[in-house]
Amino acid sequence: MMKYEAGLDKCDVNYTPLSPVSLVRRTALAYPDYPAIVFDDMTRTWKQVYDRCLKLAGMLRQGGVGKDSTVAVLCRNLPEAVELSYGVPMSGGVLNMINTRLDPTDVAYILDHGEAEIFFIDNGLVDVAKEALAMAEVSPRLIIINDPQVTCELTVSGEEYEDFIAQGPALSDKEIDPEDEWDAVALNYTSGTTAKPKGVVYHHQGAYLAALGEALEWSLPAHPRYLWVLPLFHCNGWCFPWAIAAKAGVNICLRSPVADEILGAIEKEKVTHICGAPIILNMITTYAEDQGIKISPRIQFMTAGAAPPAAVLERADTLGFDVIHVYGLTEVYGPMAVCAWRAEWDALPAEERAAKRARQGINYIVSEEMSVRNPETMREMPLDGETMGEIMFRGNTVMKGYLKDPEATRKAFAGGHFHAGDLGVRHGDGHVEIKDLKKFSSLMFSP
Repeated sequence: MMKYEAGLDKCDVNYTPLSPVSLVRRTALAYPDYPAIVFDDMTRTWKQVYDRCLKLAGMLRQGGVGKDSTVAVLCRNLPEAVELSYGVPMSGGVLNMINTRLDPTDVAYILDHGEAEIFFIDNGLVDVAKEALAMAEVSPRLIIINDPQVTCELTVSGEEYEDFIAQGPALSDKEIDPEDEWDAVALNYTSGTTAKPKGVVYHHQGAYLAALGEALEWSLPAHPRYLWVLPLFHCNGWCFPWAIAAKAGVNICLRSPVADEILGAIEKEKVTHICGAPIILNMITTYAEDQGIKISPRIQFMTAGAAPPAAVLERADTLGFDVIHVYGLTEVYGPMAVCAWRAEWDALPAEERAAKRARQGINYIVSEEMSVRNPETMREMPLDGETMGEIMFRGNTVMKGYLKDPEATRKAFAGGHFHAGDLGVRHGDGHVEIKDLKKFSSLMFSP
């Protein structure tokens, strides 16, 4: 026996695959009566949500969902979208949150490419779903999510979400872990602006680590009150459903990112944290200025993609937002780099501080490495702030690969690193800055 071998395999003792489902299970045990989801005048506690998700997972399992089964979802940021973020991984299925802004042709392509077996449809999006299903080759089982504010005629026939989960049977606490943390947990599609979108496959381990990374990098406190402005279809909401679960926070749901509704929810629900694109930040700020609104206490706002202009940051600061700028891609579970602010930079002139904040920064704690390299030789570029190279990632928070596209996967991981496609430089302080958006970060989206 080797010196440090204990004589047992890891699976014989304490090993449990890393998975975001454990974050929900733990919070339901620790804080059962704390609020988990708020929507309109409805509040569900963590125990209620967990119990509902165990039933949801049980019904999915009973319906044949298991490892590698695709469960597609076309839904706005409703409570059901949050529950599906928890319940589908518990079932062993693969969660495919579809962009609600796509046209029917693209939705049909995703249903077919992912081989959707079950399709959850928001009744506010049934017209798109109906056209997509008419074009698709697959015929998934249909479950309808009923938003009481939607009064249009239902044009798709399917089971009702509440009836579906009410049937049970609920899975037990011991039945929701994946067999292997490398098992697929989610399928997200790239924008597909120049070609068919690629199916990016996430694994349980990566989703778990990415969720903890968001909590760590943003210094999420216990019980944050998080407003869902960022679409849940976007990199699984940057893995924030699981991050909020980890911190026993509140998922405050919002049908659409409209400025007056966002500000109304902020006041009513005492929101502490929001994610969104710079255009969203600017929209909220402009509306609040026009209405003479000031926010107190201050709110943490995480934004991604191109850094907001200095003027927008200054206005947002005056309004009451503390802005953190992050960078990432669909292939790395959303944000995976951040400007790691140093205290000595506080004394810099405003223009220099803005320049520092505009950098994409360094890799998250949970990601092993972000580098700038020559894509042909894989040589790392000098830290001179001038020599351009391709931004690359390496670590456990990189996708499993592109679904049914081994050639694209091979190219993306050439040389042992994931090639982000964006071109940038690295400064002497280690921070990366994008200089040429060869393949603009997929974290950008319109409101």
